[in-house]
Amino acid sequence: MKNSVLLWLLLLSAKAVAQTIPFSLHFDPTKYQSQTLNIGEQTVTVRAYENLVYVGNPVDTAYQKMNIYIPEAYFNGKSINGYTAQNAPIFFPNKVGGYMPAKPATTQDKPMGMRSPSPTPVQPTALLVALSKGYIVASAGARGRVLKDNKGIFSGKAPAGIVDLKAAIRFLKFNDANMPGDANKIISNGTSAGGAMSTLLGATGNNPDYEPYLQAIGAAKAKDDIFAVSAYCPITNLDHADMAYEWQFYGINTYKGWSFGGGNVPSKNLSDAQINVSAQLKVLFPAYLNALKLKDKQGNLLSLDDTGNGNFKTLVASYIMASAQKELDKNTDLSAFTFLTIRNNTVESIDFDAYLKHLGRQKTPPAFDALDGSSPENSLFGTATTDMQHFTTFGKDNTLVEAQTANQAIIRMMNPMNYVGQKNTATAKHWRIRHGSKDKDTSLSISVMLATLLDNKGYDVNLAFPWERPHSGDYDIDELFQWIDTLCKK
Repeated sequence: MKNSVLLWLLLLSAKAVAQTIPFSLHFDPTKYQSQTLNIGEQTVTVRAYENLVYVGNPVDTAYQKMNIYIPEAYFNGKSINGYTAQNAPIFFPNKVGGYMPAKPATTQDKPMGMRSPSPTPVQPTALLVALSKGYIVASAGARGRVLKDNKGIFSGKAPAGIVDLKAAIRFLKFNDANMPGDANKIISNGTSAGGAMSTLLGATGNNPDYEPYLQAIGAAKAKDDIFAVSAYCPITNLDHADMAYEWQFYGINTYKGWSFGGGNVPSKNLSDAQINVSAQLKVLFPAYLNALKLKDKQGNLLSLDDTGNGNFKTLVASYIMASAQKELDKNTDLSAFTFLTIRNNTVESIDFDAYLKHLGRQKTPPAFDALDGSSPENSLFGTATTDMQHFTTFGKDNTLVEAQTANQAIIRMMNPMNYVGQKNTATAKHWRIRHGSKDKDTSLSISVMLATLLDNKGYDVNLAFPWERPHSGDYDIDELFQWIDTLCKK
């Protein structure tokens, strides 16, 4: 009963802050600006349809808008990279980070990681590369956890971000007949929290759980399933991420936080209380993993014993070995990585615990549902009138502050694991997930569990842990578009 009341209040608040003047959901192909872009050695002219509000009753037009870029060649009956106005795929990148509000991507954006002008040439953004390869690009903004209206009401708490992106997909499908490109070939792309949003788009297509929220903002009457998912280091499965993180990092009692400037961060020691929390969370993970009943490629049930060891751990380690082997095949010297056993140019084994020490801990326990409510994820699960809430049983039972627990229906809607292959859901057929082998923002197991579930359900999934790559995205753009081309040109 309490959850039903909370859900009703959330929907009511969304309707209350929505603007009363509806926006048209019809795409007008005549309202554009022409842009000529230099992409590497290639010059591409596009029609830029920018700042299109994609819902009829927006809550915040600064974010609920989309930029669409279409190569001029398609309006002249020409083809690019084998694609035409009829069959060109639609690349759908988002710029969500930290579950914060995000504006849509533009043709003027800098590549990821660039914070100042660089004197050396840099690779073009994924958006620009997509245009050079003949893709339509549609990038939507989305509300995020810190947004407030002029009355101080939060308007971007979960599930607002994923609802907005789903509404943008509906806009594209609603207008498919009136614009170049194939809305049945939408490929999402995102990094970190944006990677999580990409996985949610792929996992939850057309699921009715989101319908009341979509109706409240005036989403187009269309479907919201997508063709393929590209997700870099997705910060997802949040309600189980704390236990997964401690399963991986328990016993590593020093940590280095993350620096926005990329500078050196001094090591700190976990407190006795934090070490105790780590121990409590670690022992919770095997039960969760075992309950998933995942299977490996040979059909063996994946499991962990009470100490956290088992063939699932072996599977996770195998991805790191595969990453090292790929790097070794490039003739990279890996002799400094003493946790690897290499003979005859082959990675034969890995000391996984030694690898984890090399990786190092970044976050203190709990990594996501902070007991003092201070994490970005606590903020994500707030309400229209409350900035933060807990979203795990452990967080609720061990809280250090007065805090409520988020609505279970909303927690469910933010985890793609709950929707893959489920009834009344159109899960994307193709998935590409990347998590750097030096990325410690979340547990390696998070992406392994999602990829294994997808594989078990019969979906096409490509998971890799690029060697020594930290938390980042769009670093292998050529490989990404080769993958997409392979799918779209079958």
